[in-house]
Amino acid sequence: MNELKNPALIIIDMINDFQFELGQELAQQAQKIVPHITMLKEICYKKGIPVIYINDHYNLWQANLDVILKNCHNNRSSQILQKIKPKEDDFFLIKPKHSIFYGTALNVLLEELSIESLILTGIAGNICVLFSANDAYMRKYPLFIPSDCIASNVEEDNIFALRMMKNVLGASTDCHQSLIELLSSIHPSYNRLK
Repeated sequence: MNELKNPALIIIDMINDFQFELGQELAQQAQKIVPHITMLKEICYKKGIPVIYINDHYNLWQANLDVILKNCHNNRSSQILQKIKPKEDDFFLIKPKHSIFYGTALNVLLEELSIESLILTGIAGNICVLFSANDAYMRKYPLFIPSDCIASNVEEDNIFALRMMKNVLGASTDCHQSLIELLSSIHPSYNRLK
């Protein structure tokens, strides 16, 4: 079992326009995980655990949350964006490719925050979450990937990705409720950047 020590909650690509092939299907799956991710965010806020959004840049190449939110707002995404959008104290990074580590400042941010384990959530489970988990594993981060906090456009692909992350990368893939119990036992820490 991975040790949940000095964790960060990572939310991948949930600020999304869903305007692509199978985007409607992915939006429907994403709706299901929003309440679980929101519950994790709330316990992280109480415990002083950093919440880091890492998102596609949508060819805007700006790490400007307001611009990306406006760009992504449409009929498919509006309900999701209302519920999941970052708060003022959350960290926000853009990524050029699938992995949250590739071409981003994440390595430096995690080091500055003294992060020792990662909680990965978001979409798509079989692409960006899986690629990110691979890169986190190579950096020796213990991984917590709640099975009900990632989504793919096809359920079978999501199940396969979870199986790979558990069996190959050693990730804990218990549901969000199990993770909330673990997080509840952590003493609050306030290691946020000033």
